Amino acid sequence: MRATRLVFCVLMIIPFITVAQEQKKKKERKGEFYFSWGYNKEWYTNSNVRVSQPGLHNNYTLNNVQSHDHPGWDEGSLLKIPLSIPQYNYRVGYFFDKEKGLAFEINFDHTKHILTDGQQMKLTGTLNGRSVDTSINFSKANGFYYYLNNGANFLLFNIVKRWHWLQSSNKNFVLDALAKGGVGPLIPHVENSLFGQLNDKGFQLGGWNMGVEGAVRATFYKHLYLEFTNKIDYARYSGLKVYQGTATEAFGTYEMVLNLGYTIQAGKRIH
Repeated sequence: MRATRLVFCVLMIIPFITVAQEQKKKKERKGEFYFSWGYNKEWYTNSNVRVSQPGLHNNYTLNNVQSHDHPGWDEGSLLKIPLSIPQYNYRVGYFFDKEKGLAFEINFDHTKHILTDGQQMKLTGTLNGRSVDTSINFSKANGFYYYLNNGANFLLFNIVKRWHWLQSSNKNFVLDALAKGGVGPLIPHVENSLFGQLNDKGFQLGGWNMGVEGAVRATFYKHLYLEFTNKIDYARYSGLKVYQGTATEAFGTYEMVLNLGYTIQAGKRIH
């Protein structure tokens, strides 16, 4: 008799367990929104800067030039510097399919690209209407500098793939790997002086870039995360403003990025 009552009770409880599981499923959402902010460090390949100044009868190339970045966050206390002064970056993304780990991301890197002062450069082409093949000392003291110092500014529209590596039993710690790739425009801030002739410095649209990156993301308590990224980018700049003309340049970048981010569940509920 007691066994019969026990079986009866179990049979009565099963439907409630099923309902509770269904309600739990309904609370899950299909999408996931995230935002992050961080800082970066870059290394650049050598490049050629081609300058066209028709009114001055100039069409020359600065060959195999060396450049460097300017992190900013390594100078003094970061807490005393406005957030937008150092080399920073942000990502805004949305996982539209969490099961497959697929997301779309807007990816912006405020990078600084500066031609190294004091280097010897080979100059070839036409200068003042005459053919030239010579070397110059590219230094501010001699009237030369070339800065994308308020940003070389890579903007990418990325597709993201995520793989879950491991997680704690209560899901308060999750470790993921991510791969990203995309293309987008360049928004440089151009400032330069060539032969002592200054340009009208400012922001402009100036070409395109494409990049790929691999990241490791550690998420804590389901929302807060740290993401470390290694990135390779190729950028082609065109129409950059110089005195009475324009310049073009292309270079590759290796970049390391550390971001602090926040993620929340979003989108339609899964029934």
